[in-house]
Amino acid sequence: MKSSSKIWITVSTLSIIMTIILIYGFIMAVQDIVNPSGDTAFISEQKETAITSPIEQSKEIKIAAIGDSLAKGTGDDEGKGFVRRVVSMLKEDGKEVRVTANLAINGLTAEKLLPQLDEAGVKYTLEQSNLILLSIGANDLFQGAQVNQGADINIPDTAALYKLLPKASGSLEEVLKKIAEINPNAEIVYVGLYNPFSDLQDLKQVGNAVVTAWNSKVLELINTYDQMALASTFDLFENNVPQLLASDHFHPNAQGYEEMAERIVEVLGITDQHGKKVEMGDE
Repeated sequence: MKSSSKIWITVSTLSIIMTIILIYGFIMAVQDIVNPSGDTAFISEQKETAITSPIEQSKEIKIAAIGDSLAKGTGDDEGKGFVRRVVSMLKEDGKEVRVTANLAINGLTAEKLLPQLDEAGVKYTLEQSNLILLSIGANDLFQGAQVNQGADINIPDTAALYKLLPKASGSLEEVLKKIAEINPNAEIVYVGLYNPFSDLQDLKQVGNAVVTAWNSKVLELINTYDQMALASTFDLFENNVPQLLASDHFHPNAQGYEEMAERIVEVLGITDQHGKKVEMGDE
């Protein structure tokens, strides 16, 4: 009887010990699922190498606009242009936004913009901004174009337009380089060109060809910078020129600027519900 009791006590004790071990193992397994430790060195490395947009890191989006009459908003009877419309759209999405300055000048070319980037006031404005909106190139390509009374349009022929491309794109390359040097931490959005004459049969083909060549060169240039993006506008205007252009048949009207602003915000990607930046392709 004593031998049986000892055996029973031993078996019971072992059973209790095994039960405790199983319970402890179960608790530890649950803790590991709820609060995984993992490889802390790897987690730290992942956080350090994660790429975040400069404007997503900032509490306030500070916008500087620079370039030609499109950045200035010429043609918009509401006086907003795409700059003020971008501000409104971002504010509607709950962002803190302000314009540090709009430095755009009517008739400005990339060649003339270049020396202005050395001016103290211009450099200071760009340095204080984390989002730079740039529109330049239309006057470089269509510098001889003008709309006369009676809807007569004077524009250089195909050969003349193509001759302008090398010099104009060279100036743009220097502009992009200098802006990136002035503020390497800002997000820079270049607003692509559209063909304002795509509704005129005689000028549609040549205009489309030259603008497409320009935008392709722009895409090639900005792809060498991590903080730059192209906001394409060619497709917005291609079949909608009568609806989107002002009476001068060159600058956008209020609706045109609205669509341009929507495209810029789309390119920024900061309103994407999944937090993913939207990249626009070439037109």
